Amino acid sequence: ADFTYNPQFEYANPVSPHVLARHSNASDTFLIQAVRIMKRALRKYGSYEKFEQVTGGSLLSKSRIWYFVKKYMEKEDCLGDIAVHLTDDLLSRASMTIVNGRPTLTINVSTAREHWLEGMLRHEIGTHYLRGLNNNMQPWCNWNGRKKHALKPVNPTEEGLASIHSVLFRKDPFLWRAALLYYTVYKASFMSFSELFRDISKFVKDPNTRWDYCVRAKRGQTDTLQAGCFSKDQVYLDGILKILRHRSSINFQLLTALGKVSYEDIEKLKSIAMLHHVQIPHFLRDQTRYKDELNKIMEVNGLTDSELQLLV
Repeated sequence: ADFTYNPQFEYANPVSPHVLARHSNASDTFLIQAVRIMKRALRKYGSYEKFEQVTGGSLLSKSRIWYFVKKYMEKEDCLGDIAVHLTDDLLSRASMTIVNGRPTLTINVSTAREHWLEGMLRHEIGTHYLRGLNNNMQPWCNWNGRKKHALKPVNPTEEGLASIHSVLFRKDPFLWRAALLYYTVYKASFMSFSELFRDISKFVKDPNTRWDYCVRAKRGQTDTLQAGCFSKDQVYLDGILKILRHRSSINFQLLTALGKVSYEDIEKLKSIAMLHHVQIPHFLRDQTRYKDELNKIMEVNGLTDSELQLLV
């Protein structure tokens, strides 16, 4: 009850030491922005729980989730192309994977809220799935093609773009989740599990939510008494802020059309891209409205162009 225990984890499929080593270094580049984003949300709503309740709305029944997913797939003209699984056993809110050659969307029913579900579908289907589909048409659709064209890694662009799409069109598009994941990973790099659990209580009171964030930041570790993090979760805020920094010069329709590429590679790839049959998500068709929403995200989260230009 006093949360002083450091759990020991066992893994059915342990992460390889090579992968763990690659994701063991946390960054503090955007720590000030992460904390500011969360403090602004807390100032407005009082607590994370209130923020979740007011902005997320009520949890959805499985039948309502099915209804919204079907409706969204119709908007993107991909009904029947993606298998959908509902579960309550997932560390994230949703995931897009390939199972037996078929795109599969797994949705965590315990976090599916009425006002947030469409954002999650824009994240998983409107970003990951459609960019994957477009990627398959391009000369860089495999490893050899990427190497030939000297492409930069797809992240942080991919997850940054998807995370922006999660909050797009919200009344209050706070980048809360990306900010807390960034912060938690940074703190995990020098704290034990129980220290981390207590530390993030200043942002989240609910012990179950804190547990989920701590498990994510400590994944791969067996003895969580030790300091150490799995730094991959910093990719969301990192990608968001880099994209927002360059939002006026990025062609977002092209960024989706080119597939799984970094925003930094748009210029060199656009002349050799296959663009005849690409799919652009419905929410990207009105470029002016889209750019207005990006400006709103900047404003609500207290971000300025001058500070991003110094950081990125």
